[in-house]
Order: sequence, then structure tokens, then C-alpha cells
Amino acid sequence: MDYRPSNANPFLVNNYAVKSSALGLHRLVFSDSQKPRQVPSSVYFSGHRRPLVAVARAGASSNCEFSSLNTPLEPKSAPGKYLSGLLLSDDAEEFQDAVCKQLEQLAADRDDAIRRADLSSRSDEACLHRRIAELREQECQIVVEDIMYILVLYKFHEIKVHLVPRLSKCIYNHRLELWPSNDWELESIHSFEVLELIREHLTGVIGWKADSNVADNWATTEIPRLQLCRVYAASILYGYFLKSASLRHHLELNLGLTCQNPLLVPELLSCGMKNIAFSRIGRAQSTSLGPESCIRVKKRENLKCYVMGFDPETLEMCAKPKTREAVSLVEKHSCALFGDENTGLIETNDVIVTSLSSLKRMVLEAVAFGSFLWDTEEYVDAVYKLKED
Repeated sequence: MDYRPSNANPFLVNNYAVKSSALGLHRLVFSDSQKPRQVPSSVYFSGHRRPLVAVARAGASSNCEFSSLNTPLEPKSAPGKYLSGLLLSDDAEEFQDAVCKQLEQLAADRDDAIRRADLSSRSDEACLHRRIAELREQECQIVVEDIMYILVLYKFHEIKVHLVPRLSKCIYNHRLELWPSNDWELESIHSFEVLELIREHLTGVIGWKADSNVADNWATTEIPRLQLCRVYAASILYGYFLKSASLRHHLELNLGLTCQNPLLVPELLSCGMKNIAFSRIGRAQSTSLGPESCIRVKKRENLKCYVMGFDPETLEMCAKPKTREAVSLVEKHSCALFGDENTGLIETNDVIVTSLSSLKRMVLEAVAFGSFLWDTEEYVDAVYKLKED
């Protein structure tokens, strides 16, 4: 893997790095020889003491503060800034109502511009109205991405976790340590089966072990900035994949029950399974309710075994974000987190000194981000039609 600095877009991870293996996603990020390397350290910790040199506010010149105002991306549009202010007010009902109204207004404005362009297609003003519709589309793109990002922040806000700020604010003397870790909060959103896969992912991408002690977790580790960016971006996509795959698994298990009791179908649909059943998740592979399908569902009760049985088409469908807006958010968030504050590009590939505990915090955050992005994409697309990627 080439770690030379580049002004090219640092987000590209082998075209999302999902086509070969979902559970082996970490193998597409870097090989064993490229994993974070532990180096000798004179400071080790025992018990539950905090590290002596490791907090997010790592120096007098550091401005690394975890808060709702200190996120990697800032809203660019007026509606985005308005919703960001409402998010800080802690009025969940008002915030949700405002998001819904903004999306409805956005959809109406875009549709109106397109309709005007269509009606004037044969008039002398056709070119003008077409240009107005294009500009309106661009404006809507900025606003809807702001709304989606703020909705992801809202999901983090619900579990009382703040995103890691720009690393340029958190690295002091090439040292990065994040505290508090919020591991429990970030793990609490996942089911037990999903957590098992996430822990395997942690072992694969950073060498974390479930039975490691405090000294190992806080031992000094080195990792190039670009490599950490790739790990983070790939973990977002892995979180997105796990949310998509686990919902699909849940749906098939419930539909398997209808083989013996077809009366359960209306009940499933009334419980919200309708949106999942007829969403894009099931586009590539329809679910049969025949006897063979019942047997197949029973054999795939374990989520890990279930996803290992995915064909390449289903795998890519679940792992790759469905819309351009979601893809753009992953790219922009990753670049803002790891890139230069002004250009958004990774112009240097300095080696970051950190710990397994901090790396685990970043991977867990990325996986949660991907899961929340899946929810956000589905919610927004139901009101404001997003562009399929």
C-alpha cells in the first residue's frame, strides 16, 4: 500500500472495498504487515487508571473538545445551520418536526423548478428555466446533505456521544489519545450478533483483542494518517453493511415463520416490516415463501453464517451506500476528520502515535456512523427522493 502524500481524494478505498468479502473487509484495507505497530513505551498502566499523557485536550495549543459544536463538518446551508441550532436546544419533538418540514419544502421546491422547466421546454425561456432547475438542484443537494449529516449527529446525540473533532485539533506532538472512550455507548446500539462481527472487525483492522489488558490497550502504537483514514472510511461502510444485512436477516427469519402461519404476514407489515420488505434491500434477490426457503432460513439463523452465504451481487448491494448523497457524506466526513482544515485533503502522511484504546474508539464511532447513515438514508429518501448511486 502506498502511503505517499497525495492531493488526490483520500477516501477512495478500492472502490469501497466490498466486492470480495464483507466479513473480510479489513483484509482489503491493509495486510498483516501494515497493521498498527506497537513500539516500546516506558509508561504502562494497570487497573482502571487513566493514562498519564492521554486525553483529548492533549496540550496547550490543542483545541480538541468533544461537543455538538465541534464536529468535523459544519453545515453550509441556512436550513442546515437552523437545524444544527435546534439540535443543541435538546427539544427532540421540535427538532424532528423541523426536519420533516425542511425536507417537504425542499422536495416541493425541487419539483416546482423541474415542473417549470418542463412546461417551458418549447418556449423561448426554456434555456433559462432549465438553468434555474439545475441551480436549484445543486442548492437542494447541499441542503439535503446538511440535513442528513445533522440527523446522523442527532442519532449520536441520543446515545450521548460526540463525534471525534478534526484530528488537526486533537493531535499534539504527533500524539493522539481520545478520552472518554464511550465504548459502551457506541456498542449499545448493536445486537449481540452484530457486536460479534464488529469485534472480529476490530481484531482485523487494529489488532484489538477482547482479552487484552489495560496495559496493552494503552501501550503506544503508531499508524500513518492515511492508513487510519482508510480504516475509518472502511469501518463506516462496514457499519452500513451490518445494518443492511442484519435487517435483511431479520426479515427473512420473520418471513420464514409465515411458511407455517401465513396469517403473520399482515402482522409483520403492520409492525413496519413493509418498508423493509419492499425496499431496495430486497431488490437483487427476492425471498420465496416455499418449503425450500423455509429450510434455508432455518439454516441461516446465525447472522455470521447468513452473510457468509451472500452472493457477490447481494454483498455489494448491502455494503455499498444506495444514494449519491450518502456516498458524498462518507467522503466529506472522512476528509474533514483526517484532512487539512482548509483544503480537506490529506497533504501529509505523518505517523500518528496513539493507542489501541483510541483506535478502538475511532473504529466503533465509524461503525456507528455507518449504521446511523443507513437509517438516515431510508428516512430522508421517503420524503425527499435521493439520487441512486
